[in-house]
Amino acid sequence: MSVISRRQFVRGIASAATLAAMPKAFALGSNEIANHAPKTLSMYNRHTNEHLTSVFEFEGQWVAEGINKFNNLLRDHRQHIAGHMDPNLFNLIWQLQNRLGNHDEIHIISGYRSPKTNAMLAARSSKVAKKSYHMKGMAIDLAMPNVPLKEVRDAAIELKLGGVGYYERHGFVHVDTGPVRRW
Repeated sequence: MSVISRRQFVRGIASAATLAAMPKAFALGSNEIANHAPKTLSMYNRHTNEHLTSVFEFEGQWVAEGINKFNNLLRDHRQHIAGHMDPNLFNLIWQLQNRLGNHDEIHIISGYRSPKTNAMLAARSSKVAKKSYHMKGMAIDLAMPNVPLKEVRDAAIELKLGGVGYYERHGFVHVDTGPVRRW
């Protein structure tokens, strides 16, 4: 998938508005409209108290500006380092929200982790992988406050888009874009 510029995105939004104003006889089918609609996520980082709503994909192309904003929001708050998150992770979360029918703000517990932070956490807990997908920008620990954690876990497993970890005691579900597996 390619990346589009801000100018291309703005032009595309104008085109989408034109499509929306077209009579039904000329309108695209529902699947075609879904492919042209911007994909947006709203997230809240519990550690930094930052909120972000942004578009990450439009017309099948990644939106660089939105992805960069999410990279910053999901930074390692202990080391103040932003990593490059896998854009497929945003698509996974977007699909998860659609499956659950919930588009409220997603609470982020952990996004990118620097090797230093990951080593510190791994030394404290055997549940932290020494080669965590968080260090590769391929994992997020999240919660959806208005959705029971078990439902989030089950929906993520059903998607079969990567790994799913269930941390009921800590109040989050881990999702990643690695191999399909669960724990």
